[in-house]
Order: sequence, then C-alpha cells, then structure tokens
Amino acid sequence: MIGYVTVGTADLAKSGAFYDALLGTLGATRFMEEPDYFIAWAKAPGEPSLGVALPFNKEPATVGNGTMVAIALETPEQVDAFYNKALALGATSEGDVGFRPADAKSGFYAGYFRDLDGNKLNAFCIVN
Repeated sequence: MIGYVTVGTADLAKSGAFYDALLGTLGATRFMEEPDYFIAWAKAPGEPSLGVALPFNKEPATVGNGTMVAIALETPEQVDAFYNKALALGATSEGDVGFRPADAKSGFYAGYFRDLDGNKLNAFCIVN
C-alpha cells in the first residue's frame, strides 16, 4: 500500500551520499532527483521508494516524534548487515538488532537507528 516515504534533511548532498551507500546494499538506486531539493531511491520502477528532501516551506527539517520508516528485509543476516552499514555510515543506534521480544526465537527481528538528520529507521524481517 505504501508508494513512498520521504524524510526531511538539512543537507541534501550529505544525506544523498548516506542513502546512496546504505540503500545501495539492497540494490536500490536513485530514480528521481530534483537538484537542490529532493532525491528518491527504489529497487525497481513501480516499487515502494524512500526519498529525502529539503523542506519545501524553507523551514528547518525536523524529526517527527513517533515517525519511523521500516525497511523490509528477508533474513536476520540482511538485517544485521544493513543495520551495521548504517552505523558505519554515521547513523546512531536506537535499538540493537535482535528479536522483539528479546527472548523470542522467531517472529519479529529488527534493528533501529537514526540517520544523519535524526530520522528514525528500522530494518526488520519476520522469521518463521
């Protein structure tokens, strides 16, 4: 149901480089770009995408309290790699990778982090 999600940034070039490197690990590339305003990535045309933008109203970009973008992956190993790549690129941890609840052996496996602008993201998979 979700077509795309956009998060705000204060520095489009810096954010663009962060997401080029991070989303590139999933095979996503830039598919839409408006210089000095907006960049979006997707794995293929017509698939859900993630974008970053300088706020249209020229006000400072802010982080939505309770807002989070979740990136669906297939395995815990992919979640671990994506989460660790985000941290290596300068993201900060908002919750280490692992099952939720922590004592589970299957179900929801996730890692939470904040990008360079403080936007909260989650890499997750469902383990049967």
